Amino acid sequence: MAFDVARVRALYPALGEGFVHFDGAGGTQTAAPVIEAVAGAMRAATGNRSTAFAPGRRALELVAGARAAVADLLGADPSGVVLGPSATALTYTLARTLGAAWRPGDEVVVSRLDHDANVRPWVQAAEAAGATVRWAEFDPDTAELPAGQYADLVTDRTRLVAVTAGSNATGTAPDVAAIAKTAHAAGALVCVDGVHSVPHGPTDLASLGADFLVTSAYKWSGPHLAAMVADPARWESLRPAKLIPSADAVPDRFEYGTPSFPLLAGVTAAVDHLASLDPAAGGDRRERVRAGLAAAQAHEEAVFDRLLAGLAARSFVTVYGAPARRCPTVSFRVAGQAPARTAAALGEAGICLSSGDYYAYEYFRAMGLRDSGGAVRASVYHYNTVDEVDRLLAELDRLAGTEGTMVR
Repeated sequence: MAFDVARVRALYPALGEGFVHFDGAGGTQTAAPVIEAVAGAMRAATGNRSTAFAPGRRALELVAGARAAVADLLGADPSGVVLGPSATALTYTLARTLGAAWRPGDEVVVSRLDHDANVRPWVQAAEAAGATVRWAEFDPDTAELPAGQYADLVTDRTRLVAVTAGSNATGTAPDVAAIAKTAHAAGALVCVDGVHSVPHGPTDLASLGADFLVTSAYKWSGPHLAAMVADPARWESLRPAKLIPSADAVPDRFEYGTPSFPLLAGVTAAVDHLASLDPAAGGDRRERVRAGLAAAQAHEEAVFDRLLAGLAARSFVTVYGAPARRCPTVSFRVAGQAPARTAAALGEAGICLSSGDYYAYEYFRAMGLRDSGGAVRASVYHYNTVDEVDRLLAELDRLAGTEGTMVR
């Protein structure tokens, strides 16, 4: 069954404004069922969590519902789902908690391909403990992150390996399972940044070999909330800094303050939305989510192939990286033009793309591009179309002619 992109696009009210959104890597537009769920939860009587009265019980149900939804999205146990305001905040909480047990001589392995949210918390926790940071390097031509290098990087002193499942700069999808196998053989834990990968295909915590996996709902049509998942027994072994009277049970002990209950309703609705992307899919929500994301992935790949081919055909465009396995994201530059200028000019034409380093700090620094403005990023999501790609390519041609950059 073909992916009905027109039906899907109709579920995103913001698309009615006419902008072309190739900025999903920075945050997707919000699906109508999510908006309705958030508004409905805000209209309803909701108290703080309590079993004593109905509005308090409603709050408990919203929390439980969000945990169950995220678990279905990632193949996790609901009681191992920690909810929080952002992937960065959750990773810092985990880094501080794990880092408290590290000692001089311990080691942490991070990668130069990762978003800084899966780099700096670990580097800073290692520095505070006197532990050593070891770096996995990417291939500058392909932007691949070779899994083989981890055999040399990981030792019996390695406490944690942090790696992305999808680069938010180049789209690279490293062989996380192979990296995790190497880490686990040495007794190390693995924290996987799934923020950029989860929106673009089925995800399974066990298949990745991740001890911890983090994702952000606003990258898959939901509200600005995040979740980190792990085996509940893994959480039980950790003791984060917390307020004395706050809940000590797992996973609550890792969640600070009172959550936004309406936004949690939106998280559940966003997963239900992903489960609806393939109307022919049956089974429970986990099965329907996998089917919906697989259908969306096939559509995204077709749209992205058109984009990559179009960029490659233009002599005035430099594309960075050519990974064999990737999410539908690409960074590029137009010759003779600062990335910020390209993004602004496209923005004036109603086409939304990011520019800069988009927090892929180590990647752009290693490539020698950060100080000169980084690059322009185009990312495809399941509401994008080949017609929008053609519109972007035509606008790039116009800009190149206007700026006199056809030859570089």
